[in-house]
Amino acid sequence: MNAAESTTAILIHLAGSVALLIWAVRLVRTGATRAFGSSLRQAIARFTGNRVSAMASGAVVTLILQSSTATTLLLSSFAGQALIGLPMAFAVLLGANVGTALAAFLVSFELGWLWGACLAVGVALYLANEAMNRARNIGRLIVGIGLILLSLAELKTASAPLAQSPVFRMAFEALASEPLLAVAITVAATWLTHSSLAIVLLIASFWAGGLFPAPTALILIVGANLGNALVPVIDQLGTPVVQRRVALANLLTRILIALIVIPFAKPLAGWFAQLSQNPARLAVEIHLALNIVGALAFLPFTGPIAALVTRLTPAAPEAEQRTRPLYLDPTLLDSPSEALASAQRETLHLGDRVDTMLKDLLVLLQQDKLALSREIAAADDGVDTIHEAIKLYLVQLSRRPLCEEDSRRLFEIITATTNLEHIGDIIDKNLRELAEKKIRKGYRFSEEGLAEIRDFHARVSHSLQLSLNVLASRDIALARQLFDEKSAMRLAERMATEKHYERLRSGITESLETSSIHLDVLRDLKRIHGHITAIAYPILEAADELSDTRLRKAEEQPAQESYGLTLPRKPA
Repeated sequence: MNAAESTTAILIHLAGSVALLIWAVRLVRTGATRAFGSSLRQAIARFTGNRVSAMASGAVVTLILQSSTATTLLLSSFAGQALIGLPMAFAVLLGANVGTALAAFLVSFELGWLWGACLAVGVALYLANEAMNRARNIGRLIVGIGLILLSLAELKTASAPLAQSPVFRMAFEALASEPLLAVAITVAATWLTHSSLAIVLLIASFWAGGLFPAPTALILIVGANLGNALVPVIDQLGTPVVQRRVALANLLTRILIALIVIPFAKPLAGWFAQLSQNPARLAVEIHLALNIVGALAFLPFTGPIAALVTRLTPAAPEAEQRTRPLYLDPTLLDSPSEALASAQRETLHLGDRVDTMLKDLLVLLQQDKLALSREIAAADDGVDTIHEAIKLYLVQLSRRPLCEEDSRRLFEIITATTNLEHIGDIIDKNLRELAEKKIRKGYRFSEEGLAEIRDFHARVSHSLQLSLNVLASRDIALARQLFDEKSAMRLAERMATEKHYERLRSGITESLETSSIHLDVLRDLKRIHGHITAIAYPILEAADELSDTRLRKAEEQPAQESYGLTLPRKPA
């Protein structure tokens, strides 16, 4: 094998080892989240009574999850829902920084035999449990730990020959003279992998192989810390500012650490090297020390830092906040049952918004309030925003392995959100414009006509509430009741239309003026009711409560009636 082929083989070996490490870290995080996700969230909520216990809970949770990013996103979600104050959330995050450094420290021990045992136990546990239960996810977690240990061994093997390569030594020597470039490269690598743990372990392997001096390694570790704080900030760019403040506070402290450490990288690296008895592990020890010192230094100042971040990031106006989703938690995506529960809560929230639009519409039909018409239009924009957020959230969830029950539940929620969004569009694009047309032309409904619209509207509003109860409870009896309302609505529309034609024949002026508007309002309310009823279809189908068709045989059909006119049957 010539030199070029040898270098290519080494690079392929190195790339495979890095890819295995990144994948293994993700396996551990996914397994831990699915096995212990709810317990970890409860632990954070329980141990945030003071800053010390909050920091300790953050360290423990992140040590289990192997990802401070996951902990950051969880805390951001809590802060967005006002479940935890910013100073206490920041204290938890300081502990999370220590937890991720401690995870790197623990897995970096040379335990060559342990990876085989982890893989054997983890695979056996995973295959022995076919259902997505806790035991299966613990098996996934153990497999991930085994693959991390294996990837570290392979990284050491692959990086050792690179230390003898003049090309690589020149490249890293050039990097040592450009600390800002070194930081930028490490920040980018951490963002691409979404794992500072993997990057720090990679730096440790390269340093142990002699690829760069101690000051460069220290600068690269600072860059990994900085990149780790930047990842959740970028991931939450579209979220409310209240939710982003936790990650921004953490990023601010990481920037301060970088500004302090980088100018003194050479003496600090020399001091650390004198303290360590094992140069091969010096990188993870420096990483751990930096995060412990940073946590202890900033813990007394969580309040002032939180106040500074709050001042630098003013909250959006209340009207804008109301158009945002409230319950979609991205940290729950690896726990399908909890993620579906969050999506259901958001869908019920969406239903409440649509219900408010429907109630405002009746007021608009009765009173000449163009300002209310603009509010309905703005509310529909919020409905569209929340519907889009739920849809994208469920699409992300659908990429995870789901059991049959979770897949069915996901389809039910998608069906509900789609129909609720259609209802919002009918109210905004059709009924609101009909109401504005009535206002502009100065028309008035007759007392009888307005009473019919109120009655029809009340039926639709009641059915909407019933549909939300069906979605929440999945009660078959309630779903059948909602489905049965469809026939009653058809009869109610027919009776209302017949009465309207009777008023037209009587020559009532208001009825003559508002005839087209009146009939279009009834038609659109009936369309809304059709979308409301459709929310129950997936639940009834799952229970095998729906037939293929509701049409009766020709000989069983009754005489057709249309607006008071009886149509004769065709002769046999």
